Amino acid sequence: MSSSSQDRTVDVIIIGAGPTGENVADRAVQGGLTAAIVERELVGGECSYWACMPTKALLRDAAALRAAKALPAAGKAITGTLDAEAVFARRDQFTSGWKDAGQVEWLTGAGITLVRGHGRITGTRTVTVTDSDGTTTNLQARQAVVIATGTSALTPPVPGLDEADPWTNREAAAATSVPDRLAIIGGGVVGVEMATAFSALGSQVTLISRSRLLAGVEEFAGEHVADALRTYGVSVLLDRDASEVRRDDTGEVHLTLSDGAEVTADEVLVATGRVPNTKDLGLEHVGLTPGKWLAVDDALAVVDDSGRLEDGWLYAAGDINHRALLTHHGKYQARALGDLIAARARGEEPDLSTWGRHAATADERAVTQVIFTDPEVVAVGHTAASAEAAGIEVGVVDYDLGSIAGASLHADGYRGQARMVIDEQRKVLVGFTAVGPDISELLHAATIAIVGEVPLDRLWHAVPAYPTISEIWLRLLETAGRDR
Repeated sequence: MSSSSQDRTVDVIIIGAGPTGENVADRAVQGGLTAAIVERELVGGECSYWACMPTKALLRDAAALRAAKALPAAGKAITGTLDAEAVFARRDQFTSGWKDAGQVEWLTGAGITLVRGHGRITGTRTVTVTDSDGTTTNLQARQAVVIATGTSALTPPVPGLDEADPWTNREAAAATSVPDRLAIIGGGVVGVEMATAFSALGSQVTLISRSRLLAGVEEFAGEHVADALRTYGVSVLLDRDASEVRRDDTGEVHLTLSDGAEVTADEVLVATGRVPNTKDLGLEHVGLTPGKWLAVDDALAVVDDSGRLEDGWLYAAGDINHRALLTHHGKYQARALGDLIAARARGEEPDLSTWGRHAATADERAVTQVIFTDPEVVAVGHTAASAEAAGIEVGVVDYDLGSIAGASLHADGYRGQARMVIDEQRKVLVGFTAVGPDISELLHAATIAIVGEVPLDRLWHAVPAYPTISEIWLRLLETAGRDR
């Protein structure tokens, strides 16, 4: 085993080469700085290989098939079921067969230095990287160190669960065969999306949730998804949890639930949340606690109880700071942070009290999310409950998506619902949630309205095309009342 070492100095060091880390590095380099990015697994991170891309590829064929079956003539033209091998093959194209040569080529072309291995902070602006062969690289940053190491799946302390060799999102995303019976513990985004995917591929799915489905969004959205899953043959068990798990000698998994019921499956998927990848980063060397989320200010500088650490050289972007565990928000943070570090290197200090591009304010006011179930769920900004908790004078406007002409044309028997959450004092939109087939592209209109703080009486002049599902905006505003 080699034990050689080398030293290298750059302007910015980024630990973690997922989408967030890549974008921080790219923006810093575009700003005239040098950057080194450290990665111990695949360049591209969780999203590229075990989350966003492969899971949506697993879901897409099923969504297309169901959309076709919702039309009488197209439905009659369809015979047979999904070809699981073909679905997996298309999924594999999006992961590049779990090889990162293309991503590495992009880094090289962008002028970013890649250092393979496990990075640990060993001092102020210093990161030591240990490769698998024992080689170490000592990196020194002139300007900043950015932690962008993301998260891993949380495995709850259920007796027998670890010994049962459960799936996490990684095993589900990379599956090469379809289990006859799949038990899923957790009713959040991963749980409901994988229930949608594997039920379409032929699994008999049992979904176990300790509360309602999709507890982070409006309740009506979770109810629509639960109804649809049951229609697709999924057994949805709410308000209960797994209390014991056992895999027997034949390979079957036996789950005992909190109400005494038992579920038998061939595989069990754990989808109960995420934990930060901060256990072995050397955080103790800068007075932070390993294993915890990293708190940051709006400049994404890591802070502790006394405020910003030292002179603000340490930053955290993406899932690791627990502001919004979504790839697109990590990339948004990365763009703001890369530009900020470059500006500070030039001696500038941007005003972070504004909505300027250097401050990551969208994570507090306009978090956007699409849940790729069938029906889809889209959400941005506040729910009615969170707006009320924030002290906003709340107005709620609901409308039946199925009554929109564009929705009726889109699919026979279309079902869905949309909700606007209004700040009644300022007369602006602060939240939007909708559930229905093929509505993901509705979301950005709501996002612009919220981020731009467009007054309701001005939104009247944004005329939606007829007959499209976007006509929902006209109907919501009509229901709200022109002179609200």
